[in-house]
Parts: sequence; C-alpha cells; structure tokens
Amino acid sequence: MLFLAIILSYLLGSIPTSYIMGRLWKGIDLREHGSGNVGAANTFRVLGPIPGIIVFLGDALKGWVAVYFISLLVPGETFTSAWAKIFCGMAAICGHNWTIFLKFKGGRGVATSIGVFFALAWQAIGISLLLGVAVIALTRYISLGSMVGAIALPFLVVLLPFERPLPYLWFALLAALLVIIKHIPNIKRLIKGKENRISFRRKRE
Repeated sequence: MLFLAIILSYLLGSIPTSYIMGRLWKGIDLREHGSGNVGAANTFRVLGPIPGIIVFLGDALKGWVAVYFISLLVPGETFTSAWAKIFCGMAAICGHNWTIFLKFKGGRGVATSIGVFFALAWQAIGISLLLGVAVIALTRYISLGSMVGAIALPFLVVLLPFERPLPYLWFALLAALLVIIKHIPNIKRLIKGKENRISFRRKRE
C-alpha cells in the first residue's frame, strides 16, 4: 500500500495548477511567459494577484491532501505513520517539481511544501511562511522570500516547543535543500541584480 500511496501522491502533486490557470484565465501557456516556470510565483507575475493566490492555494492543497489523507492508505502496523506521511509528502513535492503531465517540467515546490508541512508541523511552517511573506513585502523578491522561509523551517521544527517525530526534521532539511536547489537560477540573478521584482498591482488586461 505504501507504493500505491506514493504513486497517488505523485500524481496529485503533478496536477499543473499554474498551467491550467494560464489556459483558463488568459488562454496562454505559462511556460512561454515570465520565467517560464509553472508555479504560483510566475502565475502572480504574469496573470496577477488573484490567479497567483488561487494557484498558490491549489498547489498547497496538493501537498496537504497527500500527507493528511493519502498516507492513511498505509496501515500503521506495516509502516510508521510519520514515515508514511513523509514519503507521501515528498512524492507530492516531486510531482509538482517534475510533473508527468508537462514532460517533467514543473515548479519549484514552495507552495506544495507549505501544504505538506501544514499537515506535519503547522506551527513551524506558519512562522516560516510569515517570515517569507515579510521578506517578499520588504524586497518584492518572491524567490528571496521563498528561500528565507525554506531555510528557517528546519530551525523552527527543532526550536519550537511542540513534540514531533525526529524524521520531520530530516524531511524539513531535505525539503529546504530542494527549494534552494530549484532556486539556483534565481540566486544567480539576485547576485547579478537582474532578478525581477514582483508588482502588487493588478495586471491590466
């Protein structure tokens, strides 16, 4: 059942929310606009705040459902609950980042990771999200805010006074590392001063 749960989580994570939104909202392929990334940030940049928020919530929901529901397919006596949740969460993130529906080209996994950790450690991811949003509001760099939130997450999992399994820490470290790796092009642009800033104004038609 673990294998089935992982496959279902990957397929759920693979649903290209951003691509679908681009087609429905403006009839465009988001891979051909902005950064070419099919994630919430590029949706926000190309289509505006409302589609961006919808995509963000949809991508986060994929991760939350994978951990909170699909992991229940794995019997407790066969596999520990914590590890079943981690494998399902990781599968959903991988599905988003390398979706089978778009020739394995996906997003950067930030929103889906947030959904995953809301099911695992909502206190830690809640503070991490607030930190990320604060950085975005101050700098208007979505990439920078995403990375700051990702880096903070493992520390928050350890430091917050809430009991949770040790595997969650290792998973938080892995998820944060994956976010950083997926943002390497953004890091290069930030260093060169060429990273695009987000606009909070609604896109004109």
